[in-house]
Amino acid sequence: MHRLRAGWPGELGLPLWADGVLIRRIAAAALFALAAALALRADPGGRHTEVVVAARELPPGHVLGADDVVRAPRDSAGLPAGTLRDPGALVGSTLGGGVTTGEILTELRVLGPRLATVAARSPDARIVPIRLADNGVAEVLRPGDRVDVVAAADNGGAGRPARLLASDAAVVLVSGGSAGGGPSARGRNEPLVLVALDARHATVIAAASLRTALTVVVR
Repeated sequence: MHRLRAGWPGELGLPLWADGVLIRRIAAAALFALAAALALRADPGGRHTEVVVAARELPPGHVLGADDVVRAPRDSAGLPAGTLRDPGALVGSTLGGGVTTGEILTELRVLGPRLATVAARSPDARIVPIRLADNGVAEVLRPGDRVDVVAAADNGGAGRPARLLASDAAVVLVSGGSAGGGPSARGRNEPLVLVALDARHATVIAAASLRTALTVVVR
């Protein structure tokens, strides 16, 4: 039988050899609790940055107002590239995708040069809005889709066949409208498809959209 020491920790019924083990375990538990407290308390080094976040859930295509964005502190080490810091600079910008409450807003979350460059993989990229001949095609498109833009055949005059205007364009937004409206529904209620591509092809598509029907082929 092991000899017990009077008093603590002998009062717990522990043998003498267990004294050191108990002390080490208590010390380890205390250090763990201290580390947890330090992790949960406010950053003493001030390693936080005020950035722009969404004040509420917002849908794709939403035009940002002053009450849609707020400044909030975020861990500087975890900020994504292109994080925005000035709420005023975002007012009037259009969201390229939906955002959740508190989400950090970056240059890639709004329509603009940075989104165009990344989406089109071209330094001189542009974003071009087009209305497709068939509203139903627009409804199945999603941001991130890669498409070829095609001009419909011209049945009058020279009778030109359908032709490829641009390949590998990136869909960045599909906004508004509903399918099945038919020719009489063309106008403000039509889905509007925004695609990003290099400047030369963007100009070609913008001009063609004024005189001929357009469609896309999903890659």
